[in-house]
Amino acid sequence: MTEPARVIGSRDHGKGKPFSYYTYGAAFAEVEIDTLTGDFDTRTTNVFMDLGYSLNPAIDFGQVEGAFIQGLGWVTLEELKWGDSSHKWIPSGCLYTCGPGSYKMLSLILNDIPFKFNVSLLKLILKVVLLVLDNLKSLFICLRAGGQDAILVARAETGHTGWFPLDNPATLERITMACLDEFTAPFVSSGFHPKLSV
Repeated sequence: MTEPARVIGSRDHGKGKPFSYYTYGAAFAEVEIDTLTGDFDTRTTNVFMDLGYSLNPAIDFGQVEGAFIQGLGWVTLEELKWGDSSHKWIPSGCLYTCGPGSYKMLSLILNDIPFKFNVSLLKLILKVVLLVLDNLKSLFICLRAGGQDAILVARAETGHTGWFPLDNPATLERITMACLDEFTAPFVSSGFHPKLSV
């Protein structure tokens, strides 16, 4: 009699052990925006990862850098476009932007990547308590937070304070409209919520 296959995890039943290990990290980013065009520059990014004992630090650095850049594109450029009544040219319920051929990608040569990009791997003996995040996607939120802080400053200069909507991804159009300066204020209210930029 053969032994049944070991089930690592069951998404349907919410049971099992889907991950063999967890990694923890924190990221901090300084973001500068152009309030007139919505263009942004990530001036400095610092990523701290606790990966345990590394077999090959060069590979780990490359994986962390690549994941961060992928996340940068996710929070700033990759706008999901679904087929609905507003987009009749896309079949209903279908995702149009389902690959790199149908959405704008980061340019690794130009200024889409951070100007100063630091990645640090913490050693197990250094139990430094930073901002512990248990999900790698959460590292990209620092970019959004940095951009939102810059928009808050721009809005404060025109007398608008408090919460404002900024959906993912923070495209150039959404950043421009969120700044609510003398050029955009005549067209939108302080709580303007943009639709897809199609």
